[in-house]
Amino acid sequence: MYDTSDLSCARQRAERIALLNDAARQGRDRTARIVMTSGLLAELGGDTVAQSMMAQARLIAALRHCTFAPDSPERDFASLDVDGIKVLMKVDYYDTELAFGSEDPVNPAMTRRVITLMRPADY
Repeated sequence: MYDTSDLSCARQRAERIALLNDAARQGRDRTARIVMTSGLLAELGGDTVAQSMMAQARLIAALRHCTFAPDSPERDFASLDVDGIKVLMKVDYYDTELAFGSEDPVNPAMTRRVITLMRPADY
């Protein structure tokens, strides 16, 4: 048998992390970083700087409106489709110096979120 208060606490923690991840994805966390792999940009971007910038804009728009599977309660992993290309989104939690993993992803004062957009082959 398990303690239901532990389960409730875990759910609350996951929902708090999910809300912080949502803020990062939607551009409301100024400390968050969004990274796109070179392979993804090469596949989506064109031959010009303007085409590459437009591809990045489409990726950001898809990121802000993505949906999550039930097995991602922290909303830290998703699969998107951008221009017919499968894109994976992963949120990682780092310390404020971006050197090590965060000790407490629930605490925004000690956590920097890095969102990576990549092709499945880049994972």
